[in-house]
Amino acid sequence: MLWKDPDLGPVRPEARPPAPSARAGDAVVLASLDAQAGLLPYALAFFAVALPFYAWAASFAPDRAWMSLSFVVFAVNWACFYAVIDWQKRHPETRIDARARTRIHILGGLLWAGAIAQITGLGLGAGPERESILLMAVGAGATCVFFSAPSLPGLLIVGPAACAPPLLALYAEDATRPTGRLMLAAIALVMALSLILNRLFRSLFALASEREGLIAGRDRSLGEAGALARSKSDLIATLSDEIRNGLTGVAHVLAAAAGRGGRSAPSRDQLNAALASAEELLGVLEATLDTETASAGRLTLARRPFDPGRLAREAAQAHRAAAAAKGLELSVHVDESLIMAHGAVVGDAARARQIIASLVGNAVKYTLRGRVEVRVERLGETLVRLEVADTGPGLSADELEVAFQPFRRIERTGAGIPGAGLGLSLARQLAGLMGGSVSVESALGVGSCFRLDLPFDPAARIERAHATDAAPVDAPDSARSLKVLIAEDDPLATAMLRAVLEQLGHHVLHAQDGRRALDLAQVCDIDLIMLDSQLAPTGGAQTIRALRALTGSASRAPIIAIIGGDPDEAQACLQAGADDVLRKPISVAAAARALASVTRDDRREARSLRA
Repeated sequence: MLWKDPDLGPVRPEARPPAPSARAGDAVVLASLDAQAGLLPYALAFFAVALPFYAWAASFAPDRAWMSLSFVVFAVNWACFYAVIDWQKRHPETRIDARARTRIHILGGLLWAGAIAQITGLGLGAGPERESILLMAVGAGATCVFFSAPSLPGLLIVGPAACAPPLLALYAEDATRPTGRLMLAAIALVMALSLILNRLFRSLFALASEREGLIAGRDRSLGEAGALARSKSDLIATLSDEIRNGLTGVAHVLAAAAGRGGRSAPSRDQLNAALASAEELLGVLEATLDTETASAGRLTLARRPFDPGRLAREAAQAHRAAAAAKGLELSVHVDESLIMAHGAVVGDAARARQIIASLVGNAVKYTLRGRVEVRVERLGETLVRLEVADTGPGLSADELEVAFQPFRRIERTGAGIPGAGLGLSLARQLAGLMGGSVSVESALGVGSCFRLDLPFDPAARIERAHATDAAPVDAPDSARSLKVLIAEDDPLATAMLRAVLEQLGHHVLHAQDGRRALDLAQVCDIDLIMLDSQLAPTGGAQTIRALRALTGSASRAPIIAIIGGDPDEAQACLQAGADDVLRKPISVAAAARALASVTRDDRREARSLRA
């Protein structure tokens, strides 16, 4: 016998806020309890109809105190029920706790079992009306069994507790024992039917729970699809503007260089502007690819110890010319305790460099006057914080929320400044993947302070072999010139990669397909092979396997696979035997780091041992 809110009616299972960690079994239990509470109005009506008959039969009992106590017990029960109803109204979160609600429902049912026991006590002293009152008590017990049917714990506990007192009283005297046997059979039948009803209820509730799960899954899928559609729409709109603006400037300069329309040759300023547009466009495309890959959960990061102070100094050095052109003071401060202490930040140095470069670049880009300061300090034993503070325009709280959303820009500060609005959102994603975070404090008209927190391991050591991972290389490696075999079927990609390698001081051989690459690798003394992951006719991964299957030095040559951005391509090439991967478009610095990484003496020796 449980309760519901008479004003709200029976509580539907779908009206209950789902518990985040609720299991399927809990959902069935909660639905059973809701159904049991929904039966309470019918229980009220039943007792309201039976009450006059009880009062009439009890009036023949000589003990008026027992009869008065019966009505007091009824009043106390209802008062308890409505107190719990009011408590649940004020604490709706209790509706999601299946165990607590089950206990409360059972206690409520036991209150009615106690009332039936008290009626049985009245009947024992009722003289000629003894049997009538005991039969009414048995009927009340059967009613408790029926109204407890939706909840199995309530049925198994409350039902027997309510029926036992009147049945025992009927069996206590020989005159009423035949009636007691008959009532026992009736109660057994009611109990069996209630168990069957409970089984049906649980099956229905399980189906309802499964249906709710399917509906929730559908709603989540619709929400994800809507978010994906909005993301794609923002992506197309942003790229359309950035690509149109960047390529238009480059096209004008190239047209002038080609002498079209009688134009004179472009000036150095025009060439620099075109180069800046192309580099900005490449940055937008890189950020877009990284954002989409990270959002899809397919971005993999390396975990190596690195020096964050060195990355901060490199980022500042890369933006020092832009800061000087605007008259900004750009300074870097690295905590001495971090310099002298053992340990290192553990994560992906390349991605950390990308985050720091984005934060420093934004500070220089949006600060018109004053200074930009980069600080690196250690917080506790397991955290390093890098701060980029500027004296720029500052951002309001609402603008900060927009700033970290992909493809969103602050019109007040970003008007006339190129960009896709992906830097901060990508930085936060990359930091989270490395176990860190990006936060900010800002004040309008004062400036902003962006913070990058990364995990620090006091026991980590930066290996000498990985020194090239922490520093970009922008100049040719004059110490050693390599003979590099390029396997690429796209003429434009081949020309760009050849220019990058020759700028680094290396000699280049070109193969237009996989078969030609295999032939050249066998007849030429090759130091390194770079091939496209989509190389015709069989693909880059298959070509790598064929190269590794060769005999002699060709099978031990380092291989760098060039991918278009798909992590699956990178994984396939690495599994086939590639030493490293590079994603298009390839910059001079990225190519230099990759070549230095795969041609280190320790790796070459390891490959020789494996061979």
